[in-house]
Amino acid sequence: MKKLNESVTIITGASSGIGAATALKLAKAGTRIVLVSRADDKIEKVKQQIEGGGGKAEIFVADVTDIEQMNAMVDFAIEKFGRIDNLVNNAGLMLFSQWKDVAIDEWNAMIDTNIKGYLNAIAAVLPKMLEQKSGHIVNMGSVAGINIDVGAGIYHGTKFFVRAITESLRKEVSVHKGIKISLISPGVINTGWAEKVTNKEGAEIAAELNKQAIEPEDIANAVLFAFDQPDNVNVNDIVISPTLQDW
Repeated sequence: MKKLNESVTIITGASSGIGAATALKLAKAGTRIVLVSRADDKIEKVKQQIEGGGGKAEIFVADVTDIEQMNAMVDFAIEKFGRIDNLVNNAGLMLFSQWKDVAIDEWNAMIDTNIKGYLNAIAAVLPKMLEQKSGHIVNMGSVAGINIDVGAGIYHGTKFFVRAITESLRKEVSVHKGIKISLISPGVINTGWAEKVTNKEGAEIAAELNKQAIEPEDIANAVLFAFDQPDNVNVNDIVISPTLQDW
């Protein structure tokens, strides 16, 4: 596999939060970035920041829930940079509600983004990585995929799913095919997620949790660490949580 400063990295959910911080961090390390996000003015600012620091980045507007758009993302990356080395599978949605609310629309939105979106991105990049016999996929998990609390049952379920598929993928394609697979599981991160919770009781839970949040840059450091390892080292799982978070 090429060294990080010669590589090409696709980052989904790259317009803000962990995705944006990771894009900036990896670009500084020399990897060329494909910034993937739904239509969002913030993504252009991330590109400008990368280029202002001497890095290289391209924007691809796409919805991870659409497999055809994910396949087009891969074609775009190859057209612009000639190859794909890394995927940071990061686009996600966290919504809080009580079971009694039967918030079907919110449940489906999380399932579509956090489960189908991850699968679509993997399905798009994996054939190319298998063909070139190299690559690295980092799935963004969560401490919510380790321990359960109230108010976020579906979100917990989606992150348990991410943990399961990452371990299965690692045992198949990392052990036998030489493609690195990593899971990074953040605790509460200050990404503005709490303000997006519309359910009244859920918003109260989210606001309380967010008081102990750490910064997206802390997670970006972990992604860089996972990527910046020798060819014979695979970082399987990193859990990062605030000092006061009881996980």
